[in-house]
Amino acid sequence: MADASVLVVEDEASFAEALTLGLGREGFAVTVSSDGADALRRFEEIQPDIVLLDVMLPTLSGIDVCRAIRATSNVPIIMVSAKSEELDMVVGLEVGADDYVQKPYRLRELVARMRAVMRRSEHSAASSEDVESADVPVEPVTVGDVTVDSDRHEVTVRGDVVALPLKEFDLLTMLMRNAGRVMTREMLIEQIWGADYYGDTKTLDVHIKRLRNKVETDPKEPTRILTVRGVGYKYDDAVRSAH
Repeated sequence: MADASVLVVEDEASFAEALTLGLGREGFAVTVSSDGADALRRFEEIQPDIVLLDVMLPTLSGIDVCRAIRATSNVPIIMVSAKSEELDMVVGLEVGADDYVQKPYRLRELVARMRAVMRRSEHSAASSEDVESADVPVEPVTVGDVTVDSDRHEVTVRGDVVALPLKEFDLLTMLMRNAGRVMTREMLIEQIWGADYYGDTKTLDVHIKRLRNKVETDPKEPTRILTVRGVGYKYDDAVRSAH
């Protein structure tokens, strides 16, 4: 990852200075921005390889910055916040962040997570190119009243098209392609976030909760995405026999 460029969006000078020094030693070319509006301008100028984005910022919040970047780019984004509330993590992941870390953090752990999301991004891009070059259509998967069409990146729930962020789409696709089979937490995290995922495993639970809100008739009493306590999750295929 030598000479990879990182846009650090941080309004606390002490954190920004420490990151500039520490990430520079790790081989990153660091650009610092101290507010949300400036961050978007800097992003367009330098087109960084990864963005380290604080949640609380002047002019525009980190959530708004993440949403704006995701409208045009799939660059890896790691959200950073001093808050411990789950809401920050949920919203950050919902608008497209790849990972989430809380202050205070250890530089070594942060760098490991940065490199991990960059590797996953590169692998995903390479896989997409392979699929495009092969030009082999992938059959849609239907279980009951939910259909996932990977070629069109489209999910239909009870006849309505439902928009899903990339990670939610990938997770739903994996669960539905293995309908009836119990998928362990470790298996899901490895397949969706990568074997070298360094983050909080609550990320999986957040995505499952978001998916249930979109595909279940009653998210509080799920009948499709089921929890297998102590193991993981499975997509119930019982609806196949009634369809």
